[in-house]
Amino acid sequence: MDRRTIWVGVAVFAAIGIAMLSSMVLSKTAALRGTAYNEPYPPAPAIELQQGDGEPFQLSGQRGKIVLIFFGYTSCPDVCPTTLAELNASLLQLGTRADHVQVVLISVDPERDTSARMQEYVERFNPSFIGLSGTPQELESIWESYGVFREVVPGSSSTNYIVNHTARTTLIDQQGKMRLSYGYQTPPEDIAYDLDRLLDQ
Repeated sequence: MDRRTIWVGVAVFAAIGIAMLSSMVLSKTAALRGTAYNEPYPPAPAIELQQGDGEPFQLSGQRGKIVLIFFGYTSCPDVCPTTLAELNASLLQLGTRADHVQVVLISVDPERDTSARMQEYVERFNPSFIGLSGTPQELESIWESYGVFREVVPGSSSTNYIVNHTARTTLIDQQGKMRLSYGYQTPPEDIAYDLDRLLDQ
């Protein structure tokens, strides 16, 4: 066998190997069940708020964990409690790997929600969840950065109203990039599936 034939064979096997590897990588990405952000994945906008215990919360301080962010409020009649219950169900499916995932609820109702009230609320679903609020000025910039729609619907009194809001959960990966989002009532097993795969990366 001459040298030219050997090099042609090596090149063919190398091309096949690269094609197989690319196919595996693409299939792994395509297999995720949430709605993916376009690559290159955008960095998650900064979030800096005070927690219910007075300690500062910075999204950048969560690097190394997957963060699931949902925007809602403690007086929400249906969407928020359903979503938090489903996120908790997703974490339960991960077992001890859930320690590497942080769920954060950020208020869209700062007039009624303090950070302490938010924290008390989320702990009803899971003691590891973090609830955050702030001043309208602090929160407005965060809502805008994350594309959150918010509309106050007047009620029978100044304190009895509902807040229509975006009902999507955003997944931020361990490197602080926005990777996926989930619509309202996404099955917990779909979120758990994606979390499990991303934790392997």
